[in-house]
Amino acid sequence: MFFEFVLSAFIRVHRRLNRLLRLPSKQSHDMAVDLSSTGALALAEPETRRPAAPIQPVPEINPWAIALTVMLATFMEVLDTSVANVALPHIAGSLSATIDESTWVLTSYLVSNAIVLPLAGWFSSLFGRKRFYMACVVVFTVSSLLCGLAPNLWMLILFRILQGVGGGAMQPISQAILVESFPKKKQGMAMAVYGMGVVLAPIIGPTLGGWITDDYSWRWIFLINIPVGLLSLALTALLIFDPPYLERKSLGAGLRIDYIGLGLIATGLGFLEVLLDDGQRKDWFASNLIVVSAIVACVCLVGVVFWELHSKDPVVNFRLLKNRNFGLATFTMFLLGFVLYGSTILLPIFLQTLMGYTALLSGLALSPGGVAVLLLMPLVGKLLSHKVEPRWLLMFGLAMSSVGLFQMAGFNLQVDLRTAIWARVVQSFGIAFLFVPLNTLAFSYIAKEKANSATGLINLARNIGGSSGIAFVTTELARRSQVHQHILVSHVTPFDLRYNEMLHGATQMLIARGSSASQAVHQAQGLIYGMVQREAAMQAFIDCFRMLGIVFLAVAPVMALMKRTAPGHEK
Repeated sequence: MFFEFVLSAFIRVHRRLNRLLRLPSKQSHDMAVDLSSTGALALAEPETRRPAAPIQPVPEINPWAIALTVMLATFMEVLDTSVANVALPHIAGSLSATIDESTWVLTSYLVSNAIVLPLAGWFSSLFGRKRFYMACVVVFTVSSLLCGLAPNLWMLILFRILQGVGGGAMQPISQAILVESFPKKKQGMAMAVYGMGVVLAPIIGPTLGGWITDDYSWRWIFLINIPVGLLSLALTALLIFDPPYLERKSLGAGLRIDYIGLGLIATGLGFLEVLLDDGQRKDWFASNLIVVSAIVACVCLVGVVFWELHSKDPVVNFRLLKNRNFGLATFTMFLLGFVLYGSTILLPIFLQTLMGYTALLSGLALSPGGVAVLLLMPLVGKLLSHKVEPRWLLMFGLAMSSVGLFQMAGFNLQVDLRTAIWARVVQSFGIAFLFVPLNTLAFSYIAKEKANSATGLINLARNIGGSSGIAFVTTELARRSQVHQHILVSHVTPFDLRYNEMLHGATQMLIARGSSASQAVHQAQGLIYGMVQREAAMQAFIDCFRMLGIVFLAVAPVMALMKRTAPGHEK
């Protein structure tokens, strides 16, 4: 009922604004925008039979200016999914909350963000894409200001929910605008621009968040969004226009609001994010909350697929997944998010907990990989523009990322920072060859009028994959540590010769440093147990890196199943 009330109120406000802002000639909805092959914009003839007032020609818009415009706010939105991670202890201490309570600052954002992502296309067709995008930027910017001024934790969580609602639609809408703004032969470069934003942002997020939190205040990780949001809003108003083929639906013209579909997908994705984000902290199915979340998520998400496939006005167009290229690309994007986010959280934890590096230094270990992505993605876009087969680039990228992950699986407790950085660079080298060709293949057989719905689905797959990857590695890290500790402890017995030699040597060392004989024995046993724990944790990290590498190797042959599409080839 609450969701229905909010949506109805939003529609009433939208109609009121339409009446207030309607052109004197009552032709504000009859003007169309024609998008040329170079991305230039020109006004088409009004469809009405009434004589139209003279219309000033719209100047040509450089597609690179459009790309910069849509990526400004989108980059900040993706950054906000990871920038607050390192600030949780500071937030908890400042707002008198526990660390466990402060994790809802992350969960609330991910839940609302995931709910809005697949609905971006439906809302764009209902309210107009440009208008809806600008409304999202406004909501995101205002809620960022409120997050920075939040007086307590629960108000911060509420404002983070609003921030996720505003930011959720930015990714798919910006990607749809980029797809249509560039001609077919240059869409590889468009996807490179988009990829630099959505791949680079989560990589530099922890480092940027740590620096801002340590040197200034955690509130500034939200307040820095305000000038970027205002600039994005101004540029969007000047440079972005809705294309003529984007069908504008109206509630007065017989469009039904699919309340059942909206309710199912909102509930299912919301409980799925709670399941993935809180599962490990609450010991998974030992918690009633996790059990209920799993049941509700499973029932709602299965139900919404069947419901939307038989709905005349679906809010999420699952029929797009019947397209072979798009379906396989969406599945691969899920795995890309799974591995990217999983490895991004694993490496800093390894460097901090086992190698003793600071949070800032461990975050900086990811930065060269981000630079590699930034430099290589335009090159990949150029390769696609010169008719290099995207499927081969995908296979190469998967292989290179696997090499980097297997290098990480070869780490030990004596590894230096340079080796860790180099392994991350190799992995990032491969990731740069994944994102751009994957999006190019995904949209090669999707009609432009369906781009909004398609971008919502593929971005949702990446986000859910990222949440699943983080949940997987944190769970496996804890469980594999227990397995390896159980194996290693079986050798730490009085009947083991090497254990006795080590215990005797450590005892003599501690006695020489001033401990009594009885104290030295207990201290020596504690030292050996600490060594066992560190080695067990090291083996668990190795297992996790190896499993992520195997995932990429296993999916590489699947790329051969995609339809061949040469860049620059018109449908």
